Amino acid sequence: MQLLVKNVLILAGGGGHTGYAYALAQRLYGKAVMYFLVPQEDFLSKKRLEKFGTVDFLLKPRETKTSTVEFISKLAKVFLQSVRHVSSNFDVVVSTGSNFCILPSFFAWIQGIPLVNIESSVRFTKASKTAQILQPFSTITALHWEEQKKLLNKGIVVGPLLPKPEIKPWNGGYILVTGGTFGHRLLFDVLAESNLKNVVLQTGKVSPEPYMKRHPEWKVIKNSTNFYELIAGAEVVVTHFGSTILEALIYKKPIVIVPNPEWRRTAGAEDAKFLAKKVNAVLVLRIVLNNLLNAIERSKKAFLPDFVDGAQTLADLILKL
Repeated sequence: MQLLVKNVLILAGGGGHTGYAYALAQRLYGKAVMYFLVPQEDFLSKKRLEKFGTVDFLLKPRETKTSTVEFISKLAKVFLQSVRHVSSNFDVVVSTGSNFCILPSFFAWIQGIPLVNIESSVRFTKASKTAQILQPFSTITALHWEEQKKLLNKGIVVGPLLPKPEIKPWNGGYILVTGGTFGHRLLFDVLAESNLKNVVLQTGKVSPEPYMKRHPEWKVIKNSTNFYELIAGAEVVVTHFGSTILEALIYKKPIVIVPNPEWRRTAGAEDAKFLAKKVNAVLVLRIVLNNLLNAIERSKKAFLPDFVDGAQTLADLILKL
């Protein structure tokens, strides 16, 4: 007889990391009582996850451009907040990745709470620092791909953490361009030089105003809590690294991957090559207009592979802990 995990704390690190939390929460819903910690002021993650359980905020020590001095100064605050939020009442704590998860994960381990450590789906050449740091303390280190075994030798390959489709896919004839939480200014600026008319652009923390003025015919938004609706209706999805790629897979949408060269603390070009091959996406490393337009057309002819339900596999493992 399978025992019910009464209390599961999921550390949703924002952006693609929240995507992993969301996919996992879909499978645990109704089988466990879930609590979530999300980065301070990440109201988008809060809105996405609060239908599954209680959501609270925790300071994130380092963003993409945070200095080392600022990072260190934030650690003490994060430790105190972790003491307040992570109690022995939890049966399992799940880290979805990013530095946001490290201190609360340690505090859970100190209390003897089993820790589940999820590696990023975009890592192929070098493990993320968070996954490396947490692996020795983790009961489960969950991997998306077989290739990641060489990076984290104690890891268990569960498969990609794909979310469940929430609506039926359809073809709205538009190109969905997304830069995730922080945006992708270079991609947006180059695409704005085009004559494309039917574009839905999600800008994140990049100001949408210049693109709205230059292309009043485009639909330009900063964020959406129902982003899956835009993916489900897209003809092509143009995106950087992140869980948008996994969401595009479940709705069978052609994918163009355009890594953001400004992000130097995450996966790089070699990782992008591995990922593009894995999901049969078209990769653009030199961000110029002709490359983007050609990639969009080429992607429409690509065959999209099927994958095992890694989120369900991981949920089952968690419920057995």
